[in-house]
Amino acid sequence: MKSTDDRVFDNTAIIVSDGCCVQIGNTQALDDVTFSITKGKKVAVVGPNGGGKSTLFNALAGLAPVVNGSLKINGLDPQDAKGTISYVPQKDLINRNFPLSVKQVVEMGLITRNSLNLFARKQINLKIEEALENVGLSDKINENINNLSGGQFQRVLIARGLAQDADIILLDEAFSAVDVGAQEDIMSLISDINLDGKTILVATHDINNLEEKFDEVLCLNRHCCAYGDPSEVLTEDVIKEMYGSHYEMFKNHTSESHEKHND
Repeated sequence: MKSTDDRVFDNTAIIVSDGCCVQIGNTQALDDVTFSITKGKKVAVVGPNGGGKSTLFNALAGLAPVVNGSLKINGLDPQDAKGTISYVPQKDLINRNFPLSVKQVVEMGLITRNSLNLFARKQINLKIEEALENVGLSDKINENINNLSGGQFQRVLIARGLAQDADIILLDEAFSAVDVGAQEDIMSLISDINLDGKTILVATHDINNLEEKFDEVLCLNRHCCAYGDPSEVLTEDVIKEMYGSHYEMFKNHTSESHEKHND
């Protein structure tokens, strides 16, 4: 595992956080967070409720300002790198009772002022079809989203992210609103999907078998407790640092236990 200094100044990194601090109201939500992620990695972001996972994703998406330190995406501040990021938040604002089709939801990530151009329209349709094929929902392209299961709807949101051609995809608690079977299904999808060098960060409460699912893990409890290969960094001390003296209860903890809680 690289030292912090080595990782911060690694010029192959796509995301570099160097002493990043984010304040929400009067609360220091992230404090002196340092890590570096190279292109093409699948990274689990783990930690307790209130540990800063959603805050980090909001900061990466340019929605929460960095008050101290720095957070860079391809060397740019998040506000200047928004086209690089595709963000699927913990609670999507789409009303599933509204009569939208799967195609329309995926298309939401692609609308531009040039969308009415016939050539652009054809390209958009191709991107939508390719993204839905990647998540195994080609046959649902014209389905009303109200008819989808929770797992299928989550796949649609992932497809929307893939269609944007962003370099980085952020999935915040992708498993929190679906049952255990759908969680496994989505995790298999993330593992098998053709990312074409994309970097994917997944916030999750489930710390079981991360080494089988992710290249790296970022452990957060307002600060960076550890970052690196899951088989190396998820030690008893690190889990205690994240979850406190009650860490034993998290050993076999899955996201379904937190379906009613926010980060």
